Amino acid sequence: MAQYGLLIDYELCTGCQSCEVACKVEHDFPVGKWGIRVFDDGPWQKDDSNDEGSSFNWNKIPVPTDLCDGCEDRVNAGKKPTCVHHCLADVMTFGTLEELSKELAKKPKQVLWVIK
Repeated sequence: MAQYGLLIDYELCTGCQSCEVACKVEHDFPVGKWGIRVFDDGPWQKDDSNDEGSSFNWNKIPVPTDLCDGCEDRVNAGKKPTCVHHCLADVMTFGTLEELSKELAKKPKQVLWVIK
């Protein structure tokens, strides 16, 4: 049996949190519980220069929690997980680990989560 996962390109995640909201609504999670959370890494300056052209690091990283079931009911009905379906930046991909690992190798700043 194939194992499934969620590939997230966090380089392009805007941090809109639509995945969080969609998940909470889909699963009716109470306040303080999430199936996926968007965390901030940054902003912090990548170099010590005071030049106007200096760059900053600021990543938004969606992280499935232990409450994530991969939207098993939706997937069994032939639909995408709700976080993937509602991702406004289209940075989430659901599929088999075999498929997703090939995509993972194509570019940096992605993370592959194994879904139960």
